[in-house]
Amino acid sequence: MPKKRTAVKKPLKKKHIFQSPKGMHDILPDEEAVRTKLYKTAKEVLEYYGFNKIETPIVEEEELFLRTVGEDTDIVSKEMYLVRSRGKSKLVLRPEMTAPVMRSFLEHGMHRLPQPQQFYYIGPAFRHENPQAGRYRQFYQIGAEIIGGEADPIYDAQVVVAFVRLLEEAGPKNLIVGINSIGSAGDRQNYKKKLVDYYRGYTKEICDDCKRRMKTNPLRLLDCKNKGCQAVAEEAPVVLDHLSGSSKTHFKSILEYLDEAGIPYTLKPRLVRGLDYYNRTVFEIFAEDDEKGERSLVGGGRYDYLAESIGGRPTPGVGASLGVERVLEVIKERDPSFGVSRPKKKVCLVHVGQLAKRRCISLLEELRKANLVVVSNLGKTSLSGQLESADKTGAVLALILGQKEVFEENIIIRDMKTGVQETIPLKKLVKEIKKKIQ
Repeated sequence: MPKKRTAVKKPLKKKHIFQSPKGMHDILPDEEAVRTKLYKTAKEVLEYYGFNKIETPIVEEEELFLRTVGEDTDIVSKEMYLVRSRGKSKLVLRPEMTAPVMRSFLEHGMHRLPQPQQFYYIGPAFRHENPQAGRYRQFYQIGAEIIGGEADPIYDAQVVVAFVRLLEEAGPKNLIVGINSIGSAGDRQNYKKKLVDYYRGYTKEICDDCKRRMKTNPLRLLDCKNKGCQAVAEEAPVVLDHLSGSSKTHFKSILEYLDEAGIPYTLKPRLVRGLDYYNRTVFEIFAEDDEKGERSLVGGGRYDYLAESIGGRPTPGVGASLGVERVLEVIKERDPSFGVSRPKKKVCLVHVGQLAKRRCISLLEELRKANLVVVSNLGKTSLSGQLESADKTGAVLALILGQKEVFEENIIIRDMKTGVQETIPLKKLVKEIKKKIQ
């Protein structure tokens, strides 16, 4: 007698739980409220200082950043997100936003407008780097750029002042500007040679990345985070000692303008910033904290050669960007109530019957125009279910509309706390609601 075959049970597939990609995060309603307040503050402050909002695409040609940020920078060589495209162009998610703004300035012939042009922007950028506190792979920036006109140091100072005032309005205190000059293109070339000559005597003490930087991007030697490299950098030649006369005069003027504006600053001779397009001024704005030390919130500088690097005519420029996540981290530590608005009192519209349900459509519009916060669930039919929902939303009043009330042009108002209710004419509803919720 043949043996019965036993059915082999297939293993159940493990249910896949989708999550946001590593280094990226959802912005939930509570955080969105805080961001909205920061963005509103940025808009008010930057527009006061003459900046106009601009938006550029999240996706740009890869070549734009190869030419401007620099092929040997970590951003370009390691951190850009390539976008699969059907065309021949190699596209990337923008890793920073200054180059796209300059591209837009040139593309749309804005050099023909009164100079300089001032722009600000708010939006996401993307870098494939190790996520850390306050640093994500999709991060948000508030930036401002002054492009065109003359390379007047007053514009450098204006950008610094605008961001200091923005941060002060948003909440962070104990701000200080760290500032340096890396000189003109000629100054930088001379300084790089002296820097490399110095580091040749310390090749055993520095990290492998710095050995590579000696050949590809010597200025980045100064901001390496390796402790051994930092010790070597302490005795390195100082760029301020190797500036031309015109670069020294430009830098001195900026400091005088900051003094006039009452902006505290400190000279940071090893501050170089990581992007190839900077020249002369580079700066960061720090929040000082007794426990956490200096935390960089804003970074920027001058970029007089950026336009030429992407095929434009010589065009001076200076700008900066603020890291939204870092700023919010500081704000929430010092003011947990930032962006938390006092909720408006809600009323709940409840219907009983199909005729009342239909009438609620127009009634909701009347209440919206009166700027009242109304919640409703027109999909539910039972009175008890709707009142239970109203209670969960924290509504202070329930507006009950049944078939009888529709015919009589009345409505019942119930106090959700006491249960007391009264019937009033529909035409007096708005007035009665406002009187009761006040």
